[in-house]
Amino acid sequence: MDLGLRGKVAIVAAASKGLGFAVARGLAAEGAQVAICARDGKTLSAAAAGIGPDVMASAVDVTNEEQVKAFVESVRQRFGRVDICVTNAGGPPSKSFEQTSPADWEAAVRLNLMSTLHFAYAVLPGMKAQGWGRLLTITSVSVKQPLDGLILSNSVRAAVAGLVKSLANEYGAFGVTVNNVCPGYTATDRLNALASKLAAEQQTDETTIKERWAALTALKRVATPEEFADAVVFLASDRASYLTGVSLAVDGGLTRGLLG
Repeated sequence: MDLGLRGKVAIVAAASKGLGFAVARGLAAEGAQVAICARDGKTLSAAAAGIGPDVMASAVDVTNEEQVKAFVESVRQRFGRVDICVTNAGGPPSKSFEQTSPADWEAAVRLNLMSTLHFAYAVLPGMKAQGWGRLLTITSVSVKQPLDGLILSNSVRAAVAGLVKSLANEYGAFGVTVNNVCPGYTATDRLNALASKLAAEQQTDETTIKERWAALTALKRVATPEEFADAVVFLASDRASYLTGVSLAVDGGLTRGLLG
């Protein structure tokens, strides 16, 4: 199936590893011109080499509005436009409510909500003007079903889902779709770190934690980053032209709600 992505210009944030890297590589494999960013320039360079030739890579702090604006403008200068933007950022730390502070909440808002807004402000006017665009946010299955110990993520990512629905309504008439993709348990470094933390707290091992997570899904396993990326690439394509305002759970059946 031709997804219609050849020659499209795509930005993927936090793409030096994990889900962002898999998404960038998936878009490049479909023929898109890809620009990636992350905070760590060293890992970013290695990621660019692993994605494909002619990948633009820039060190960017996605919580910094001016850095995001400058990055998006540099992509336009190099490739002429931006067709697809995939927002992404590392998740806030795993904490209970009593363990959090006001500073933790402010940091989580900057990391997950404001970073999405910075990209939206930078790319949506151009997408509207050209009459075609895809804005995709990567959040978490926690917007469908809150996860224990992740109160910061549960709360702030839900705000991103509300933003996505609102933007979809505002920009749909201009050929721009806005969707949210919600990973469940996926084999990334972040998941490994969470497993290690929980294993220490519960006096068990990481393998046991991961087996418990897998047992919660209908498919009885965690996802690969590539499986998640396939869903994002489809939503970025011409083939998904009538899908907007959706929060798609890529979770192997973890979410139990009827509307999951």
